[in-house]
Amino acid sequence: MARLFAAEGARVVVADIDQDRARNVADGLGDTALPVRTDVGDEADVEAAIAAAVEHFGRLDCIVNNAGIYGWDGAIDDTPAEAFDDAVRVILRGAFLGTKHAARVMRRQRSGRIISTASVAGLAGGLGPHAYSAAKAGVIGLTRSVAAELKHFGITVNAIVPGGTITPMLAEVALGDRAAVDRIEAKLESRPSLERPALPDEIAQAALWLAGPHAAHVTGHTLVVDGGTSSAWGRETAPTRPSP
Repeated sequence: MARLFAAEGARVVVADIDQDRARNVADGLGDTALPVRTDVGDEADVEAAIAAAVEHFGRLDCIVNNAGIYGWDGAIDDTPAEAFDDAVRVILRGAFLGTKHAARVMRRQRSGRIISTASVAGLAGGLGPHAYSAAKAGVIGLTRSVAAELKHFGITVNAIVPGGTITPMLAEVALGDRAAVDRIEAKLESRPSLERPALPDEIAQAALWLAGPHAAHVTGHTLVVDGGTSSAWGRETAPTRPSP
């Protein structure tokens, strides 16, 4: 997302808890990007990241709340409360804090785009761990609620709902190795387009559209980018057309 937005002319704050990775991305984008170490569950960190954007670039036109963790993947009766809290802290609290502090800046501007990454696991059961699914459903609810408020200030609030996406998180879940993204790609590249996980750029393109002029009248929306996963969930085979 940071690379695509920068390529389209945006000035970007790369906010990540992994400061080295944030710096590596920002360094590759030159003067148009600023790395800021940010724990999205810490309100002071989020407020500081947004303040840095305004201080360095003069305004805040768009925020993408994209941080997430997969978390504990087990039976509900074995799920530790601490693991549930961790998922909610990063996914839902993180989206709330980003939205809250972005809104403070955008209200004064009377414009802005707030985008949060949810998941198909927030739409249908059985597509992710319980805490992850609950937190992602919360992101969708938060998006709709805040959209109703901020439309009066020229601010749109939307969510992207990806299915499986080829990222370190998917590599860790599928292969137990966050660094095995290339192996995931090689394993799945022969599948038809809509039967494979999404590429990161495909999710980034959805964020770019929601941030751009063609989505000016879109708010409170959940943009599903999942290759049909959520619409066909639970159907093991495609329906057949009856014989004439």
